[in-house]
Amino acid sequence: MEQKVEYINIKDLVLWTENPRDPIDANAKDQEIVDRAIEDKSLKWSLSKLAKEMGDYYDFSELPTVVYHGKKPIVYDGNRRIVLGKIKHGCVTIPKGTVIQIPNFPENIPCNVCTKKIALNNVYRKHSDSGSWQPLERDIFVHKFMGEEKSPFLILEEDTAIISNNPHLNQRFVKDEIFKEDSLKSIGFFIKNGRLNSVHDDNDARAILTDISNKVKSKTISTRENRGKVLEVLDPSSQQIIDRNRESKIHLSKIRFDETKEKQKAPRQAKRVAKKGIELFGGKLYLKIGEVSNLYRDITDLYTFYTSRKDELSNSFLGLIRMSLRLLSETAANGVKKKFDDYLKDNFDEAKKELDQDIKTLLSNQNVKKESIVQLLHTGAHNYQSTSNIEQTLAISIIIGSILSLTYGKEG
Repeated sequence: MEQKVEYINIKDLVLWTENPRDPIDANAKDQEIVDRAIEDKSLKWSLSKLAKEMGDYYDFSELPTVVYHGKKPIVYDGNRRIVLGKIKHGCVTIPKGTVIQIPNFPENIPCNVCTKKIALNNVYRKHSDSGSWQPLERDIFVHKFMGEEKSPFLILEEDTAIISNNPHLNQRFVKDEIFKEDSLKSIGFFIKNGRLNSVHDDNDARAILTDISNKVKSKTISTRENRGKVLEVLDPSSQQIIDRNRESKIHLSKIRFDETKEKQKAPRQAKRVAKKGIELFGGKLYLKIGEVSNLYRDITDLYTFYTSRKDELSNSFLGLIRMSLRLLSETAANGVKKKFDDYLKDNFDEAKKELDQDIKTLLSNQNVKKESIVQLLHTGAHNYQSTSNIEQTLAISIIIGSILSLTYGKEG
């Protein structure tokens, strides 16, 4: 028979060392499991709460699920109740001063004795979606006992220990939206042959994953805030690392979060330098999340469209870029509660100091100065013929980009 009810003495029942709630060494004794349950560092046992919920007596309608391993009756489901029973009948000891009000508890317990397959199916059905298991526990269970492949979430934990060392990451939305395979790829991590690989060296990889952990802990990313976004909410320094290493060789990642508890700071954002050619805004900006950042990204997309289609577009199209730079500056000024003119002029000199000498020369050659910047943007807003000057438009975008970095940039 695959299932039957059998009465078993509480002292003979053996607690399951592979209980997904809090797995322990396979050779651990009942006393060691009870010690962990009393200490309850993981806050998963809550024995006093369970004892209170049981009321005045043990409810026979809730049968422990038991599988015989040879002659040993192993408790697959109902371990918390059996722990209380073992304490009640002196099968194990608890520290002096520990008080748990345990109800009446029979010595001989009716158990659902069944095959291992049925027991595992019952455990999975009762706990997988009930909220009693966290995502990592579920993934361990379905891989180890149900034959499913390791999830990216489990692989990440096995190779780095980041989840067990940062329990706030053990959430459904983190697994499904942040540490899923395509999101990991977007930040330079890859699952290959059941292992975590990366384009980043150990320091860079640790900095990025630590940044993600901090964003979840601070609720910058949550089920309500920035849902589904990963790359966009990272610190500028992390985004720079990802950009810098994007074409690097993929290799096996070797970082471990259980080797040290120290928080390693990501490198600070480097001073902007000139790159080959002239880029819109002088290169990629790393801005705080918000309306200014969104508008900046829209403008870069518009410019990318322009550069890919400029042979098909009229000269007037560049005027749209100039007008959007005016809109971006006004939005930024409103955000810090300044007048448009004052915002640009007050920050111009400091922003210019951050630029490479070649870029400063470009600004000078295109007459982009503190005294002229406002007028140049007014001109762009009215789409005069001069707005088709691509080099002047780029020069204006670069100083605006530097001003935005000063006032809306995020330090690593």
